[in-house]
Amino acid sequence: MRGLARWFSILPMLAPAAVQPGPDVQAIVQKSIAATQQDWTAFPEYGFHEEDGQGNGSKTYAVTMALGSPYRRLIAIGGHPLSDGAQHQQERMMKQAMARRQAESSADRASRTAQYEKERRRDHAMMMEITKAFDFSSMGETTVDSHHVFVLKATPKAGYRPPNLETRALTGMEGTLWVDTQSYQWVKVEARVIHPVAIVGFLAKVMPGTRFELEKTPVADGLWFPSHFSMQSRARVLAFAVRRQANQTFSDYVKAGSGAN
Repeated sequence: MRGLARWFSILPMLAPAAVQPGPDVQAIVQKSIAATQQDWTAFPEYGFHEEDGQGNGSKTYAVTMALGSPYRRLIAIGGHPLSDGAQHQQERMMKQAMARRQAESSADRASRTAQYEKERRRDHAMMMEITKAFDFSSMGETTVDSHHVFVLKATPKAGYRPPNLETRALTGMEGTLWVDTQSYQWVKVEARVIHPVAIVGFLAKVMPGTRFELEKTPVADGLWFPSHFSMQSRARVLAFAVRRQANQTFSDYVKAGSGAN
């Protein structure tokens, strides 16, 4: 009996430690989508600088909203500011463009802004479909650019049916999200195509090797906007292989009316 009592006394020490519950992944995703929705709504209120490309081949633009759509003014090439003469020419071109926009008919203005709104709706649709298109799982926590983040893996959800052509590409992708633990903002997003996806009937397919990367940064009032976007895409149109690359850096966000770009 004394031996049996001894075994009972040490059983609590042999029992496994209580399992700590993991993060509520679905709650993290939903909160991150809500934060991104807020950013998407506020984005047109801000101007910014956009650098396209890298090295000597890059061009930098000051981007401002003007009567319903962005206007891009060239301000640097290869990281070097334009000469005084080139700057004056760009300013003249901008004034002429603004005068044309001021004088355009309501029909012409609607036509001009329609493309911008179409792109905005496409981006919004992709964002809102994320929770439907993927299953998410936790990969732990880490630090990215001084931000403590949740790391979430996204894999295609079985049975997902995309509502339109724009979201069809999601069916062939997997990715990783780094979500700030305080604000639930996306600090970084990576996505890659893992199997071919037809995007225009049978005429075009997005192919494996296509990759996207987006990084965001705090701007103001709890808003986070893109700081870097890169893309390597592989597609097949009919019998032809098509490759594209993009590398864009965004900075110097200023709310309209609070300063000049």
